[in-house]
Amino acid sequence: MFSDYVLVKLSYMVKRNSSNEGVPMSLLANHAEAVFLPTAALTDHDIYLFKQGSHFRLYEKLGSHAMAVDGVPGIWFAVWAPNASAVSVIGEFNQWDASLNALRLRNDGSGIWEGFIADVRNGASYKYRIVSADGNMADKGDPFAPYWEAPPLTASRVWNLDYAWGDAAWMAQRGEKNRLDAATTIYEIHLGSWRRVPEEGDRSLTYREMAEWLPNYVADMNFTHVEFMPVTEHPFYGSWGYQTTGYFAPTARYGTPQDFMFLVDALHQQGIGVILDWVPSHFPDDAHGLGHFDGTFLFEHADPRQGYHPDWHSSIFNYGRHEVRAFLASSALFWLDKYHIDGLRVDAVASMLYLDYGRKEGEWIPNRYGGRENLDAVTFLRDLNAAVYRDYPDTQTFAEESTAWPMVSRPTYTGGLGFGMKWNMGWMHDTLAYFSQDPIHRKYHHAQLIFSIWYAFSENFVLPFSHDEVVHGKGSLIGKMPGDEWQQFANLRALYGYMWGHPGKKLLFMGCEFGQKREWQHEESLEWSVLQYPHHAGLQRWVEDLNRFYRSEPALYQQDFSPDGFQWMDCNDGENSVLSFVRHANNPEDMLLVVCNFTPVVRENYQIGVPVGGYWQEVLNSDAELYGGSGVGNFGGREAAPVAAGDMYHSLTLRLPPLGVLYFKQGGNA
Repeated sequence: MFSDYVLVKLSYMVKRNSSNEGVPMSLLANHAEAVFLPTAALTDHDIYLFKQGSHFRLYEKLGSHAMAVDGVPGIWFAVWAPNASAVSVIGEFNQWDASLNALRLRNDGSGIWEGFIADVRNGASYKYRIVSADGNMADKGDPFAPYWEAPPLTASRVWNLDYAWGDAAWMAQRGEKNRLDAATTIYEIHLGSWRRVPEEGDRSLTYREMAEWLPNYVADMNFTHVEFMPVTEHPFYGSWGYQTTGYFAPTARYGTPQDFMFLVDALHQQGIGVILDWVPSHFPDDAHGLGHFDGTFLFEHADPRQGYHPDWHSSIFNYGRHEVRAFLASSALFWLDKYHIDGLRVDAVASMLYLDYGRKEGEWIPNRYGGRENLDAVTFLRDLNAAVYRDYPDTQTFAEESTAWPMVSRPTYTGGLGFGMKWNMGWMHDTLAYFSQDPIHRKYHHAQLIFSIWYAFSENFVLPFSHDEVVHGKGSLIGKMPGDEWQQFANLRALYGYMWGHPGKKLLFMGCEFGQKREWQHEESLEWSVLQYPHHAGLQRWVEDLNRFYRSEPALYQQDFSPDGFQWMDCNDGENSVLSFVRHANNPEDMLLVVCNFTPVVRENYQIGVPVGGYWQEVLNSDAELYGGSGVGNFGGREAAPVAAGDMYHSLTLRLPPLGVLYFKQGGNA
């Protein structure tokens, strides 16, 4: 039985009180006794890895953990505060009295304070009372707490993470669903505003209520994955989760950790992958958080030219400190481990990579070579991605990176940052700029669309229309489209048709699938009521069918990241604002033709080259009446004639619908 235990020496500095009744005298104040503890206790090897910055499962060692000492149940607490002069645990179990449960500083130079408190129950709230070297006191939440009080309360909570998962089938085959050559369409969600309950003060849905609605909806819409905007605990709801204080806890606003597990489980049982938005780039300066944690700049840089983010008024992690890198990497692996998460979208990577991000000349400190690259952040990101793909090779990491930093989504062993995929922010900006133009002017902006193919295969790209495109006065996607209401919806259907045909995985923010007209508001539900109107219902049906078709056609996803998967038929007809291209699968006979007409003019007898002859079946038409269009099409398809067009020896003569996108599949019957 002793194989599961380690022998450690403890000096407990606790006093008799109601919280430790029944604790053996050997564990009370000023006694140093040998006791047996479970392997959750820190070992010399743990300390070595922690100091080295390579301990990526610190959540198993630091924080609060249930155990029994000499048969007495309680909680073992451990916190990193190397520059503190004293640390105590205060909580509801000791009436928040800092004199009752002092922790002991380990004598190994780790800076970790630890101790056992008997009879602390699951769910108990607590903080650490930290006294700095200069005598100042601060009450801090536990950086490793798996659960917090619901904001605006700020205490951590003791919590076990036991859960009976029902997603074994998904976990066994998710590697196939998350592969780079798999179909990937992502539905981005803000939990607090997807749906609300107006009958109960317009409150947000709980995690378990979301589990009743969301998996069925996402499955019906044929998305393959959901991406949750940050669920990590955050004090300010209006930050949408991007100002995190609890890196190991789902926000208590919507329920318990097990409730969030239930939501992930429900999605998995519907065959839907779950991606979390994760923020290792900065953190808020709330008094109970990580800032100035032990009376010093512990998690952040002391110099504001390195440690303060001018754009977001928050603190920047010190990636040069080994223990900070271990803390952050442990957070990432924690979600993959305990919550069965399938991918992490890493926020604001550009702000991590550049020392001068958001700063003027003289407001930043160059690296040791005089450059603006944050070499410590580069090391952290490479180590993080290497650890993720080592321990969870059936998951993915996604970089939100908006610059031309090379090899973001290339392996670390080739000099890359090691991400699986990268958001294509350039494609997003160029495409929205083009579609915001009145169609009569689009011929002058044709290059904005075709430019993306020049760099489309330099990274493993995701094409994102995220929450950032529909907030802060930018309006909704439908609101960016020019023309009257019919043209607006035709434009947006054409935009999605072009997007789903373009190389790269797809991401769409909630509400964009049915053309919400109001800019996204985090305090309000989506405008579900607009689905009673034909234009909105037609757009939603178009997205549903696009997803279904996309998932059924390997030509649209198997070679997303290879130039072999894409071939222009004609990219030069800017005068008519028409584009045509072919997508190829691994099987060279499996191909799709995509034709886009970005003007409200029906183009008769339009000739387009194709790689092979035979019948080309019209399989999707954004102008179909089913979607709210005018019904202009090609009567099911066309036979390719042996007439050259462009570089091709066969061609189709087509009728192009106004503001329409057509998909043709080679083969079939006339």
